[in-house]
Amino acid sequence: MGPITSRLMGLESRRGWMLMLALGLIMLVLVPILNLLVPADSIFHVRTFWISILGKYLCFAILALALDLIWGYAGILSLGHGAFFGLGGYAMGMYMMRQIGDRSVYGNPDLPDFMVFLNWQELPWYWFGFDQFWFAALMVVLVPGLLAFVFGWLAFRSRITGVYFSIISQALVFAIMLAFFRNEMGFGGNNGLTDFKDILGFDLASRNTKVGLYAVSVIALALVYLICRGVVSSKLGRVLIAVRDAESRVRFLGYSVTNAKLFVFTLSAVLAGIAGALFVPQVGIINPGEFSPAKSIEIAIWVAVGGRGSLFGAIVGAFAVNGARTYFTGAAPEIWLFFLGGLFVLVTLFMPKGIVGLVQALREGKLADILPKRRGQLDG
Repeated sequence: MGPITSRLMGLESRRGWMLMLALGLIMLVLVPILNLLVPADSIFHVRTFWISILGKYLCFAILALALDLIWGYAGILSLGHGAFFGLGGYAMGMYMMRQIGDRSVYGNPDLPDFMVFLNWQELPWYWFGFDQFWFAALMVVLVPGLLAFVFGWLAFRSRITGVYFSIISQALVFAIMLAFFRNEMGFGGNNGLTDFKDILGFDLASRNTKVGLYAVSVIALALVYLICRGVVSSKLGRVLIAVRDAESRVRFLGYSVTNAKLFVFTLSAVLAGIAGALFVPQVGIINPGEFSPAKSIEIAIWVAVGGRGSLFGAIVGAFAVNGARTYFTGAAPEIWLFFLGGLFVLVTLFMPKGIVGLVQALREGKLADILPKRRGQLDG
């Protein structure tokens, strides 16, 4: 474990806890108060629009934590994590579609509108049970987890690592995207699932519901952070770091590298699925675009920008990059992708430990520890 990585983990276990607690209280308590209790004409009022935007960012932060858990600590770069995020979102979307009932455009109490439009006569068997929230919540965890377990078992058992694993994970998400685009799959095709009315009986258009979903997302992010911190701080976490740095030596010492990778990869997929399930009610739609390979690559950019190997850094990266996206897609949409690509190059060359690593190095006056010292190191 390098000196900067050690200091980052120390930061997260000391000052980081205080910072996370303060930010958590602000986001969980202060932001809803400023939305619900402060008059709309006050300078301190937080608009409901921003509540929804922040809720999306919180879901992206959970997704970034899921990827950082396997990439930053186990050295597994998955470029297909959008698959697990999307599957979790579709599971929640299917539940909310079943809740529409006869309030749909076509008024069919059993079939979603897109099935009526396509002349489906009955509900497919794989939609059964999604009229119950508990079943949908179970599928949010089970479907991404089972897919990750099977995919990971086949890959890790064959000792597929590095760029080869990244490529096949991209192939996985691309294959799922193509499948979900097909109308005959029964998931809404190109348009996906939308026009949701409520969740657990609460009107999705209501400001109170939006604030409630936001608060649930804050709590979920805190719990996911604690789960990830527990994993990386345990003996398993030390094994994962050792696997990342010297996998062959860990095998030689008798540890089951396959089992360690499989466990953390499956856990990461489950967390990504939860992020997707929280995301869908807040944006009101889920479509195959969430399976786009480009979106999975973007998740890796969030982690790299914030600081790979730092859980707090993953959260920072998700908020920073998506905040930039919100600004640039409104102010100058034509340059957004150029900005994103330039940012990734800048971080790769001059901020290998991301924003959190740079801030920590500046605080300690040890900037030289994280910046490349020789031209040859840039190529290494």
